[in-house]
Amino acid sequence: MASPQSEEWIPMFQADQKIVPRSVWGKFARSRWVMVWFTQLLYYGTAWLQYNGRQALLFDLEVRRFFIGPLVFYPQDFIYLTGLLVISALSLFLFTAVAGRVWCGYACPQTVYTEIFMWFERKIEGDRNDRLRRAAGPWTLDRAWRAITKNAVWIVFAAWTGFTFVGYFTPIRELTQELITFTIQPWELFWIGFYSLATFGNAGFMREQVCKYMCPYARFQSAMFDKDTLLVTYDEERGEPRGSRSKKADASSLGLGSCIDCNLCVQVCPTGIDIRKGLQYECIGCAACVDVCDQVMDKMSYPRGLVRYSTQNGLKNSWNTAQMLRRAFRPRVLVYTTVVWVLIAGMATAIVTRDDLRVDVLRDRSVSFRLVEDGAIENIYRLNLMNTSEHQLEVNVGLFNSDDQFKVVENAPIVLKPTESRWVVLHVQADPESLQPGSNAIAFRIQSARIPNNIAQQPGVEQVEEPAVFLAPR
Repeated sequence: MASPQSEEWIPMFQADQKIVPRSVWGKFARSRWVMVWFTQLLYYGTAWLQYNGRQALLFDLEVRRFFIGPLVFYPQDFIYLTGLLVISALSLFLFTAVAGRVWCGYACPQTVYTEIFMWFERKIEGDRNDRLRRAAGPWTLDRAWRAITKNAVWIVFAAWTGFTFVGYFTPIRELTQELITFTIQPWELFWIGFYSLATFGNAGFMREQVCKYMCPYARFQSAMFDKDTLLVTYDEERGEPRGSRSKKADASSLGLGSCIDCNLCVQVCPTGIDIRKGLQYECIGCAACVDVCDQVMDKMSYPRGLVRYSTQNGLKNSWNTAQMLRRAFRPRVLVYTTVVWVLIAGMATAIVTRDDLRVDVLRDRSVSFRLVEDGAIENIYRLNLMNTSEHQLEVNVGLFNSDDQFKVVENAPIVLKPTESRWVVLHVQADPESLQPGSNAIAFRIQSARIPNNIAQQPGVEQVEEPAVFLAPR
């Protein structure tokens, strides 16, 4: 048995060092900020847009109605959400097959909010070297006030983000009034806090950990790559062997490649990888290393493109951009594109041609049937009438091709307000002599007509048929 002095502890886990990216500017950084501005103006601004006296984009869970501009959806329209998710997934496959993790590098919310939070951080605490210097030293008044200010700004921005998120489920103007008057509901306050905390934690502290360890996309992306996928690559043939040298030195006489081993490509990487080691799953394709390497090449009077967007086949065969782009239209890309556009066209057609009126028919489960005073058999039904338009509808309920065997009692026209959903109870009676024992098939005919707002409008008529079962004694 070994003595206590000879025992050696071997750690099985090593915590990652905090990544402090260096700021960089260039054409790809500008592209990222264009996407930051576009996505955030869309996110924060759309919640305040109005349409026909209501919020233009609202997912009202309380009344189970979802408003997207002039369109109104109900839970029964779940098929459209399924179609949207399928289109989104296939579009992601398409973009990945063509240009790798371009979504991650430019439009993913994790990337966008991390970029915003790092911008606040740089403005308050300085660039990479300043932050590293303060972190290595003791706590001083200067370091403390910068840290407090940074976190305060992060909290305010995260709270605004969480408030806007809840504003898509509770009308944001009402939510603002509730917040001002301290009458906000507990669940609304909970979700504002939850989403604010998620934004603060993910973009302020976890950052690259989300992309490297929590996002499943990083793990299965390689299944969608091939040798003609456009990726951020390092031209090893041109760059190696790497080594530092003066600007005036002749690299060829020193036996060196174009890479001066400045390590700036690592310093600007938001996930902390070295692109010179080849393709790695942590790379999100943001091209920050491309921008900084091009700047170094300019200072050294070398051609740009040591680190660039390219394909494996492009690097191997020294293809130019046009040759690589021609390979972009390969069979898998064409299949993805065709399927996506067919689904988009089909979904758009289904939405445009759908009826203004949606109907669900349910039998009253408390009583199978009953005998009324005149000897007729009566069944009771509950109809859920849903107006999916911005117009008033006049609804008439009857029976389809009943040959007077069945009749609806007290059948008066029903007026549905715009986007209204209403339950209606209907009594259907039949002569027992004309019924088969057990179940009898019937069909409700529901006709709806738009009530015109002015004389010039035409009241277009639509008809919906819903099957049902009429029960009789056995």
